[in-house]
Amino acid sequence: MKKCTRGIIPLVFIVVVVCFMLSCAGEPPKPQKPALDFMIVDIRNTPTDLSQFKGKVVLMVNTATECGLTPQFLGLEQLYQKYKDQGFVILGFPSNSFKQENRTDEEIITFCSDNFLVDFPMFKKIDVKGPNQHEIYKFLTDPVSSKFPGVIRWNFEKFLIGRDGAMINRFAPEITPDDPDLISAIEKALSAN
Repeated sequence: MKKCTRGIIPLVFIVVVVCFMLSCAGEPPKPQKPALDFMIVDIRNTPTDLSQFKGKVVLMVNTATECGLTPQFLGLEQLYQKYKDQGFVILGFPSNSFKQENRTDEEIITFCSDNFLVDFPMFKKIDVKGPNQHEIYKFLTDPVSSKFPGVIRWNFEKFLIGRDGAMINRFAPEITPDDPDLISAIEKALSAN
């Protein structure tokens, strides 16, 4: 009887350890969906497949024309002009989620062009938070699948997307387009293969 018990105890111990290891391992992490796998309507009402920007470094920004941060449009346009020939693009997503974008889409593009010479792609006004949050912002902020989860806190929050469509970083609204950390992250992404 003793001989039999000695053989069972190590076997039971091994089974318990293996079961514990398997339960701790959980499911393997899911590969991140590329942030550019979305269809969206641009500000001139043209359906746009964001996958056309794959292979570029993309800065996605939720914007508003009646905000204290609205002057960031100028810096964003300067950033776009400086790096666009290297494969960089800014995508502007006007939003009234913070009650600071009451203009129509036509008024938004006119305001941005006239006051800040905005030439980077802009899209129709969307909700970036709340019950009507647009699917692209659900994806960008999702607590499970996003690399940088969390609710959009204010206008001009920025998501940097790499050439492969994966999120690289998220920058708070107060991080201006000329911030050294933002510029460094863009340059690093542009130099990556």
